[in-house]
Amino acid sequence: MSRLNLNHRLPLLQKQFYVALCIFFILTDSLARAQVNVEPNTAVLNEGDHTELLCRYAHHSITYCRIEIPGESKVFNLSPDWNKTPGFEYFGRGLTNGECGVKIAHVKAVNNGQVKCNLGVQGEELSGTIDLVVALRPKQPLVELITKPDNEGYFSEGVTFQARCIVADGRPYGNITWYLDDEPANKHLSEMDYVTSSPTSNGLELTTTIQGISWILGPEDNNRKLVCRSHHQTDRDSLPPQEGSYHLLVRYAPLPQEDISVYGLYLEHTALINLTIRANPAPIIEWTIDGEVVRQSEKTGRFSAYAPQYLGQDMYNVTLLIAGLTLEDTTKTYQMRATNALGHTDYTVRISSSATPPSSGLEIGAIVGIVVAVAVLILIVLLVVFARATGRWCFGGKSVKMATNETSDTESADVKATSTATTATTAAASEVDQNGPVTGDSCNKKSKRLPSFAAIFKRMNERDASTKYRKNNETETGNNDNEDAATAAVTGGAGTGAANEQLSPDGVTTDGNDNQPKEDKQLVYAELVLKPAENNEPLPPKNSTEYAEIVYVKKDDKNRTKENK
Repeated sequence: MSRLNLNHRLPLLQKQFYVALCIFFILTDSLARAQVNVEPNTAVLNEGDHTELLCRYAHHSITYCRIEIPGESKVFNLSPDWNKTPGFEYFGRGLTNGECGVKIAHVKAVNNGQVKCNLGVQGEELSGTIDLVVALRPKQPLVELITKPDNEGYFSEGVTFQARCIVADGRPYGNITWYLDDEPANKHLSEMDYVTSSPTSNGLELTTTIQGISWILGPEDNNRKLVCRSHHQTDRDSLPPQEGSYHLLVRYAPLPQEDISVYGLYLEHTALINLTIRANPAPIIEWTIDGEVVRQSEKTGRFSAYAPQYLGQDMYNVTLLIAGLTLEDTTKTYQMRATNALGHTDYTVRISSSATPPSSGLEIGAIVGIVVAVAVLILIVLLVVFARATGRWCFGGKSVKMATNETSDTESADVKATSTATTATTAAASEVDQNGPVTGDSCNKKSKRLPSFAAIFKRMNERDASTKYRKNNETETGNNDNEDAATAAVTGGAGTGAANEQLSPDGVTTDGNDNQPKEDKQLVYAELVLKPAENNEPLPPKNSTEYAEIVYVKKDDKNRTKENK
């Protein structure tokens, strides 16, 4: 039952909604049609400026245009061909286009207020208003002191100074900016307060702007100028912002300093100890030298204290004279007390006959020299690394030309217990026969080049092959334990060679390179160097590389004992 009632009520609710919506649109359209558009809504001008004010009705033409301007006794009934009042004329595209405006050649101060336009539309009169503000330059800013100085116009250090700036009778209101000398005053500022005055006899409404400032005075504030500057609509290049100011005078005790050192005094001469202090008002000086007091403008023994000399900007020069400076005087401690009405401050002075100590930091010349030296060192290191990596200059291999017209580049390395030496025709020579001339040496001395990775792997492979070959020979000669000679297998062509072998004093065979016993060495490579034949016999065919492999067979301990006997 309730559902049926709801279904019956829905069409009724929809109808009511549509009716309300139609009424809303009708009213909105009516209001829009009854509204007069104005340009601008507010016009802020200086006295004497030119302006144009326009009222527009966009939906229909208008039959008449009547404008009322404050300060003018007449009501202007304007039209495109109207020119009855000098300084005022019609402005717009015509009444048929729904526009009614006025052009004012020179705005006067009395024109400040609301401009009203009345438009005749289909027997009705529609109105619009424009706020016309004719700016009036405010009075010069005034700095008013809340904190009062003493009778002499001075404030004391540590006092909270308070003042406010008043910019009166402006239209519109003026803004305020604070300065200390020529710098913005970054102090505590109150919010600006705007006070509107009652209309004057001529109906002009004016506004006064007020803002306060406060901070704690310090020595740096003495002789500074506090400036309040106003900014207004009427400011022009020919009319800069107005300002008011107050000259601050602050008294403070002598300012403290760190311990003072005076150098470069001459023994047995008259010494003058000068130091500069800051105070306001002028201080009175008293010296204490190891318990002996010397007052201002007095002389005690060899010490004389002069009155402070004013240097300007609250700075004073204080001088102590020492007649006939002695070495003992340089060991004394000098205490100076400066006193004025705000308090006193003690200073400690030390003197020395030595020269002024050098500054702790490095001079520019020293820094430049260090940078240049480091740069040169880095360059040298880079060049050495590059030369070694590429085998150039002093790290290049030598080209050895033999008397047999056979040229061989040989690379040598010392034979250690865990490495072997391999002779190749493309390697650099480490030892050259004295009979052969040397060519291509840029440094005129022996040079050694580091082996490449390919040479290292080649040696490792050759060592493995030699080890296998030795094991095979040991198997073949395993039954010949009493043999004293070692079986040597020589590969290569003709030629004579010398193995790098030596006997140690105890009869143990050693290697010629490291003089280590070769009992534990089963394989040694000997480097062969071709020499010219003495009888000028023809040389055998050229062979690029000769290898000599000597295999030593281990003996039993018994045979080795007999051999030693």
